[in-house]
Amino acid sequence: MPESEAPVLWMKGIVKRFGKKAANDRTDFDLAAGEVHALLGENGAGKTTLMNILYGLYRPDEGEIQIDGNPVSIRSPHHAMIHGIGMVQQHFTLVPSFSVAENVVLGMKNQPFWNQTKSSRTQFDQLAKKYDLPVPSSAKAWQLSVVEKQRLEILKLLFLSARIIILDEPTAVLTPQESETLFKAIRKMKSEGASIVFISHKLREVMEIADRITVLRQGKVVGTTKKAATRIEQLAQWMVGREVVLKVSDQRVPPKETILHVQGLKATDDRGGNALKGISFDLKQGEILGIAGVGGNGQKELAECLYGLRTPSEGKVLFNGKEITRCSVRKRMHMGIAFIPEDRKSTASCPNLSVSANLMMKRIKHYGIFPNRKRMREKAKILVEQYGISLTSVNQPIKLLSGGNIQKTILARELSSKPSIVIAEHPTRGLDVGAMEFVYNQLIQARNAGTAVLLLAGDLEEIFTVCDRVAVIYEGKIVGYSHPDPSRIEEIGLMMAGAGHDSH
Repeated sequence: MPESEAPVLWMKGIVKRFGKKAANDRTDFDLAAGEVHALLGENGAGKTTLMNILYGLYRPDEGEIQIDGNPVSIRSPHHAMIHGIGMVQQHFTLVPSFSVAENVVLGMKNQPFWNQTKSSRTQFDQLAKKYDLPVPSSAKAWQLSVVEKQRLEILKLLFLSARIIILDEPTAVLTPQESETLFKAIRKMKSEGASIVFISHKLREVMEIADRITVLRQGKVVGTTKKAATRIEQLAQWMVGREVVLKVSDQRVPPKETILHVQGLKATDDRGGNALKGISFDLKQGEILGIAGVGGNGQKELAECLYGLRTPSEGKVLFNGKEITRCSVRKRMHMGIAFIPEDRKSTASCPNLSVSANLMMKRIKHYGIFPNRKRMREKAKILVEQYGISLTSVNQPIKLLSGGNIQKTILARELSSKPSIVIAEHPTRGLDVGAMEFVYNQLIQARNAGTAVLLLAGDLEEIFTVCDRVAVIYEGKIVGYSHPDPSRIEEIGLMMAGAGHDSH
């Protein structure tokens, strides 16, 4: 931001405590008119807390907020909107049973609700066309895709004339093409004078869209820099306090024979819809096969069918030539199939049990009918040290750990048994760059030791970083294959959106 230009927003010395922990510790942040200012940091660094204070969801314990040079006290999201501040949160705040137009005008008080809806639909459609963010204004919110819901949240803020717009992890559910459409809209907002706070874990995206970047660590500002004056490596080091290497070594053992054969697999989702529509593929020992796709296209159901949590309606699953289509989870575990579920806090772990119990729950049969808890704790301590899990005691409930350390605990439990196959479902979603580096290295080490890894992810950068082959899933079908070549990102992104061609 030019020194002569006064910021439209200035947060000075913000302190927010939860108990004894300071989520924000005298944090400063400013924003200029027509600027995209990115906010980076590890999980728990205080990014979202700081923006929740700006949006009126939290009240600061100390510090001052100025808008256009004037001190303000923001007491609620409604009060924030009066000051022209809007926020698109990771979890959308739409009313599912309301139409798009009804969601847009919800909360406006200048005229009756039904008149607002009727008179505002045309204005909303014009905004959607102007920013190239199409959303059917007559549809119900529950009928929208995740991408359309996000567009609706953004257009809602523009409709209400927000001039400071906070976007919290806006590309987490987008294909590369959808991300680029969003970036075009952001650039247009910026050219018209809007100011955007862009929160993201994706360093390359930050370098593409941001004018300035502020990095938080443990609630404090590590540094603020112009994009042109920094590099991705520097930002990563600021975030975690050490050098981070996200590129993996090319040294590996050539893949061997097929260990998993999936043939014509069909399955329904929890609502009875067709989630899998005849999926077939092979997975070899010593390779990482990436299943790339936008969320909701059958990845969850595929992972559950392979691990025995869901029974397919048709098709076969063969492990080392033996059919296991309807084998139990326990039997698959004993065969050497490990699973890292997407939901680490409820599916992959038992939140109220100790770290020790979560680490040892799959090994308990090795400790007799009456397990020796002391021996289990000692083994757990060894795994904690090997996997670098940060905690106060192996006896503390796992729910008290950070997301990255919960994921390390899950990896320690699943990988330390030297499985033949690892099914990893979005293993780095929501993790900071340091935790991502750890997960990547663990998967690579498992592959190099001969383990077959099936990686289900929507982040193509992650797919390109660790995978040997890529299969694209769309609406329950494998629609194409590719090598993990960054030059083919557009082609793969089109396949993820259902517009590409089969490429073996």
